[in-house]
Amino acid sequence: MKALSVAILAFYICPALPAQNSFAAEPANAIQIQSLIVDGKQKSLPRGKSLSLGSSPQNISFSFGPETNSGQAPFRIRYRLEGRENNWNEGGAWMYLAIRFYNDSGDQISQNMFKVVGDSAGWNGSLKKPTLAHRRETVIVPQQASRVWVVISSAGPPDVVGIYVVANLVMSKSSSKLSPDILIQSPFDNHRLNDASNYPTLSGWARDGNIPSMAKIIKFGQDPEQTAFAIVDDNLSSHAEWHTAKESAPMVTPGEQLVVEWNEMYSMGIGGIHQAAYHDLPTGTYHFHVVGLNAMGIPSGAEDILTILVPQIFWKTSWFRVGLLFAFFMVVGGSWRYVALQRMRREMLHLKNQQALERERLRIAHDIHDDLGARVTQISLLSAMSQGNSNFPEMARTNFEQISQMSRELVSALYQTVWAVNPENDNLDALGNYICQMVNQLCDRVPFRCRFHLEDMPREIQVSSQIRHNISMAVKEAVHNVIKHAKASEVKINVEYTGNLLTVSVQDDGCGFQPADNVAGNGLGNMQRRLADIGGGCSFESCPGRGTAVRMCLTIPATDKNLIK
Repeated sequence: MKALSVAILAFYICPALPAQNSFAAEPANAIQIQSLIVDGKQKSLPRGKSLSLGSSPQNISFSFGPETNSGQAPFRIRYRLEGRENNWNEGGAWMYLAIRFYNDSGDQISQNMFKVVGDSAGWNGSLKKPTLAHRRETVIVPQQASRVWVVISSAGPPDVVGIYVVANLVMSKSSSKLSPDILIQSPFDNHRLNDASNYPTLSGWARDGNIPSMAKIIKFGQDPEQTAFAIVDDNLSSHAEWHTAKESAPMVTPGEQLVVEWNEMYSMGIGGIHQAAYHDLPTGTYHFHVVGLNAMGIPSGAEDILTILVPQIFWKTSWFRVGLLFAFFMVVGGSWRYVALQRMRREMLHLKNQQALERERLRIAHDIHDDLGARVTQISLLSAMSQGNSNFPEMARTNFEQISQMSRELVSALYQTVWAVNPENDNLDALGNYICQMVNQLCDRVPFRCRFHLEDMPREIQVSSQIRHNISMAVKEAVHNVIKHAKASEVKINVEYTGNLLTVSVQDDGCGFQPADNVAGNGLGNMQRRLADIGGGCSFESCPGRGTAVRMCLTIPATDKNLIK
């Protein structure tokens, strides 16, 4: 009785399975290179002879397809321009295996698509000795999903043709169990085949697509022979697919992790390619080769070849290039030498002028310090002595006091001028020290604290006297504003140099002001103009009752060793 059941089952299965040689090459339909367009002009095609494209063709376009009155073209067409490329071009054809999730209403929630492209590794166009690749994918059940489908489809590009074989398909729930829960499994080991019309059906599986008959059950391999799903798409405008039946789709829970494993092999291409374009072909001989294939990727015998030539023009010959290159190097070498000599002369002249200017600046600084400074100091001392002489009238002693005060202010101004002119102070270290010294003198007789935060200023970073003067005057203006208007109890001075950016900030805890108001006499505009003159910027932050912060920024490259004049 058991033997009889097996015999009956074989009767239903075997006639519907494609034979292993049923996908062999079909009778060849002639294929032809129909036209060639070079830089917008059509060329006549000499048969059996090579065709010259002229020198330096920019845009080359081939058109090819079935020979006139030869019927339909082969299912698949591939081409290559030998001499320019080694691999065949067959288009970006793809098919896929997908995992689809549905809710209780039967609406699709999401889809995980796993594509296959071109030919699988080891594909030889035969099902007798196939090479299958194992694939394993993990998917997470999305929210609202209650059922899951497996779909094997050729619904990639509309004109994709080829074969996709899926064997040993298993979907299971990922768990720590030794034997995971299997949701979907290839039915062929269980032999659940039913005869329906001319095509066998599988319990729990269904064919679909524009042409469902392209969804097949095939046998492949030898010792042992295996059975698998296959999509054999030989139609340029349609597709087919296998998918699990809706009524038997397994139930899943959102958040579950599903593991899908299968073995696959495939070969596919595009059947609708009829044009090929190339650009900027170099000198040489090329062979444009067009070959027709069947759905399994086996050459059908239809082919056409066109030989084209790109001749070499004289100004691209080797001797011309060598001569041109020699002349170019002569011109470049001579020009470089001339430019280098001129640059050296200018740099030497600039260095001499700079050295002379620095010597003159140093002389002026010494003269001001040694001569004018000494004289003004003497005037200040004499005025102070006369101020204490009781033999002078009260008015005279008052005038002497004013003279003494003005002399001290003049000495301070002369010291600032000497500091700005002296080239020995053209560095960041001197600038930082001077700012601290100047602010200390300004705040010596005011009833608030001065706090300084001065990072190490690199002495090798040089700055010009103009930059030092404008920054010091801007800081002086900011501190004067604090003394005159802020009613502060503390002022903070911060000087830092980070990433080629010099930042000086003056912050107080005084009464503040409203920046939108036009406050006269506060010198804010002067500070902004001073920083703008040297390529920097000055910003303010203030709020009534919360003090004022003045921030001055200037970029000083660390690699610039030359003073900015």
